[in-house]
Amino acid sequence: MGLMLEFLKISQNIFLVYLLGYASFLLLSLVIAGVYLHEKSERRRQQSSSENAGEVGVSIIIPAYNEEVTIVDAVTSLLNLDYQSYEIIVVDDGSEDATARLVRENFELEEEDVTINLFIPCHPYHRISKRQFGHVTLTLIEKENGGKGDALNLGVNAAIHDYFLCIDADSMLQADSLKQITKPVRQDATTIAVGGLVQVSQGVRLSKGSVKDYKLPWQPLCCAQAIEYDCSFLGSRILLDYFKANAIISGAFGLFHKEMVQAVGGYDCGTLGEDMELVMKLHYFCRNNKIPYQICYETDAVCWSQAPSHLGDLCQQRRRWFFGLYQCLKKYHRMFLNPRFGALGFLTFPYYFLFEFLCPFLEVFGISLILLSFYFHQSNWSFLLSLFVLYIVYCSLLTMASFLQRVYAQRLFIRGNDVLKAIYTAFFRYMVLHWIISFMQVTSFIGYKHKKMRWGEIKRDKVEKVSP
Repeated sequence: MGLMLEFLKISQNIFLVYLLGYASFLLLSLVIAGVYLHEKSERRRQQSSSENAGEVGVSIIIPAYNEEVTIVDAVTSLLNLDYQSYEIIVVDDGSEDATARLVRENFELEEEDVTINLFIPCHPYHRISKRQFGHVTLTLIEKENGGKGDALNLGVNAAIHDYFLCIDADSMLQADSLKQITKPVRQDATTIAVGGLVQVSQGVRLSKGSVKDYKLPWQPLCCAQAIEYDCSFLGSRILLDYFKANAIISGAFGLFHKEMVQAVGGYDCGTLGEDMELVMKLHYFCRNNKIPYQICYETDAVCWSQAPSHLGDLCQQRRRWFFGLYQCLKKYHRMFLNPRFGALGFLTFPYYFLFEFLCPFLEVFGISLILLSFYFHQSNWSFLLSLFVLYIVYCSLLTMASFLQRVYAQRLFIRGNDVLKAIYTAFFRYMVLHWIISFMQVTSFIGYKHKKMRWGEIKRDKVEKVSP
């Protein structure tokens, strides 16, 4: 009994230090992000329109598997971008639905006899269809199923421009998204990758690439993800970008230098986190070969992407992300506290290991500690519980602050009920949803070897049609 009580005391202190450390990191991220967004807003007012001169050629790659619900609207939105030098490549990865047929018929594509140089090995393709829309070429490539990474590799092989942009088949860009995401490339020629700001599309109405109306979705699950994205994309990623140490560029919206990606072998088809793995691999390759490079994050480049609207789909998505994170941390463990990688090894890697990977395990462990302390009648169990409640309230308030920062940064008009939705959803996220996902992540390692490469499918919802 004495040993158990001593274990509880030590564990409680460790848990307390962890909560304080995580909460402090969130606050630091929020403060730095707030200062950054304010300074950027001031610079935006002083900039002239001439800054956008000299466009960078971009190949937009859309990997698609069973995306018949959203693919036509996604391609339509891409044809209306305020940009001159770009092409669109849709790679159908052996879909079992009407994805390829809808693209061919809706955009009246014609089959062409074209050969693609497979610089990066990938599954074979069997049909290529094309059509010219003004200055934009739309290409559909139909191939054997090989997974998202394999589809992206084929798209990279087919791309004609020096940079390519990967975007999900359920995503829509704003009219100036390409101008904004290529801005770091125009400012610094050593830029090899740029990440953009991804937002939940449920609740937004776009017309000609501009936001005409925005409101937080009423569905609690989608609303919770909307404000969660704010914490991530307008918090920790800005902090890590400040130290030039971002390790993740979202697979839903990321710009890459084609030749550099080809040099490192393209996307890894053996991992679930192909987006993070590619960025880590680029860091690793450039640092080891002493190649000057920049990997940036551009908050003015906005992509609206559909969030899972069903709990099962959300858990499936987060399980995939969690496994992908684990695989990347394991593969690139030599970066950890390695002086060669600078802030990437001393800040980014510890952050993802301690606060992203270990977090669900420690939080579930913390709940168990509170229950055990109560069971063994420890006098400080009520203090521990109060501290835990305070932690939830604190994180919820930070989430609210992140949401308001996004409203300010994107100059969105919101209604009073959006603020109320954000308040109750912030608490719903940390009091209910967060713990469901944490428990799922902890238990998902049961049978990991048998299901580590299982993607599953997420049900897409038909959103309000994009205005041309």
